[in-house]
Amino acid sequence: MVLPVFVVTGASKGIGRALALELAHAGHCVYALARASKELDSIGSQLGEITAGSVSIDCDLSNPTSIKDAAEVIIKRTDFIGGVVHNAGAIGPVKPMAGATTDAWSHNIQVNLIGVQDLTQRLYSLLGRTDRTRITVLSSGASQRPIASWSAYCVSKAGLDMWSRCLAEEGKSIQISSVSVAPGVVDTGMQLEIRSAPAEDFPSLQSFIDLHENGDLAKSETVAKQLLGLVTSHTMEQSGQRFDVREL
Repeated sequence: MVLPVFVVTGASKGIGRALALELAHAGHCVYALARASKELDSIGSQLGEITAGSVSIDCDLSNPTSIKDAAEVIIKRTDFIGGVVHNAGAIGPVKPMAGATTDAWSHNIQVNLIGVQDLTQRLYSLLGRTDRTRITVLSSGASQRPIASWSAYCVSKAGLDMWSRCLAEEGKSIQISSVSVAPGVVDTGMQLEIRSAPAEDFPSLQSFIDLHENGDLAKSETVAKQLLGLVTSHTMEQSGQRFDVREL
């Protein structure tokens, strides 16, 4: 049996990279999307050696033209997508609301929310209808509680949770399901960026430094293994729900 194609964003590093590999090892053809980099080239080569047809595709979610170009590449390569994992995300600006620039705020919302809608809409003709398409969005604990100096991130992730619920509602009749999942605190490049924030801009800085120094950060590979079942097998009854990876 040929398993469906999966699209994974933010696939060059961290959870996205680990999950793309898990999907490929499970037999799925994977289209790995991320900004152009050596890491993206590397994951494309790795995936291609695991499952035929798997490739990496340049896609910068902060750039509508890049999203359009990536979608066109995907549309030329397949006529059906069985799953999309919206993993790519930005944390910045890590600054109090009064000091964050409009440009920085807008960039965060573009990457974490508008880019998700844009890419999904451009791929909509390849989703659902005769077979099921499962959409998974990577949420955060910050979608449900305010964190000082993370206003753009908190707002965008809260919006992403609702975006997933809206997609689930609209997808009921056309075999599109959508879930959101919080991955916990994971040892990724985003965590390094958080720990690099100036103390005067981020009141909770020390707590994140402590998480790293105490070895309390989960590994991307562990989280990817925990996510795999939900990403590939969540039911229509689960569609619209929000999960925490630590409870899977």
